[in-house]
Amino acid sequence: MSEYLWNRSGAPDPDVAALEDLLRPLGHRGTPLTWSARTRARRWPVLVAYGAVAAGILLIVGTTYMTTRVVHPRWQVTSLAGTPRVGAASLEVAGSLGVGEWLETDAASQARIDVGLIGQVDVGPNSRIGLVKTQPTEHRLSLRRGLIEARIWAPPGLFFVETRTATAIDLGCVYTLEIDEGGEGLLRVKTGFVGFEYGGRESFVPQGAACATRPGRGPGTPYYEDATVSFRDALDSLDTLPHTSSPYAEALSIVLQEARTADALTLWHLLTRVDNGARGQVFDRMAALVRPPPGVTRDGILRLDRSMIDHWWDALELGDTTFWRTWKVRIQSEKDR
Repeated sequence: MSEYLWNRSGAPDPDVAALEDLLRPLGHRGTPLTWSARTRARRWPVLVAYGAVAAGILLIVGTTYMTTRVVHPRWQVTSLAGTPRVGAASLEVAGSLGVGEWLETDAASQARIDVGLIGQVDVGPNSRIGLVKTQPTEHRLSLRRGLIEARIWAPPGLFFVETRTATAIDLGCVYTLEIDEGGEGLLRVKTGFVGFEYGGRESFVPQGAACATRPGRGPGTPYYEDATVSFRDALDSLDTLPHTSSPYAEALSIVLQEARTADALTLWHLLTRVDNGARGQVFDRMAALVRPPPGVTRDGILRLDRSMIDHWWDALELGDTTFWRTWKVRIQSEKDR
């Protein structure tokens, strides 16, 4: 790699050379400025604009440079309690985790993983977690069992945690994820947003919400943690019972009756998960809580028009669905390369 960026030796990187050409007109000419007050008043806004553009370009180039060129094939691991293990090696204080290796904690130990340059993952007792991949465009862990808390400050779609029954996709957030040996678990989002998906089934989980995952079913229906116990129990039934059973119909009735405006989050997910006969009931209750935006019709929702469903999500004021769709396309394109 050229040292030009640091000490101007060697050939410059093409991106750096292009940036220098762009900023050259603003370079110092070796003579003091002698502008009049009128000239300063006229040109100062222009300089501010140039400065803002230059700062933005430098930030983009710098971030791109760091993201695309700095790779840490091993992640640092620090013991927070007890003696965690990486493979056969015990960590008294600190060590590292490489691709294909597993970090394990017992009942008395905890650890912290530095996720390259983009965040940290705290690993609770009785956990097993492995490093699957670390690349500039993708950092991926596999949680076989236990509890983690992830704090990620990277752009969306760079950090993934796989489990047997769902994959958590970071969209800029802090969250906990707990999984048992069989793959049943719970995602809880403290700040930001997490995508939770498996086999084409996807859940969007915002701050303050949780989402279960189960073997053979994948991610369940998200709900806010301050919802009533009866609401959450009924939702659990909707995620696990056959749609044609009487208990399922009773559970749906409870969810619809107890849903608050905030619980439109849950109803939005149910629109695509209930059968055709119940979808109209979900639509009617959700429409009473959050008015469908222009262009979103009952008939369109009943036939699962994707654009209408996404447009209604935008009305929940939880963020535009395009950010999720965009990152999904980018993630898929990376996989297809």
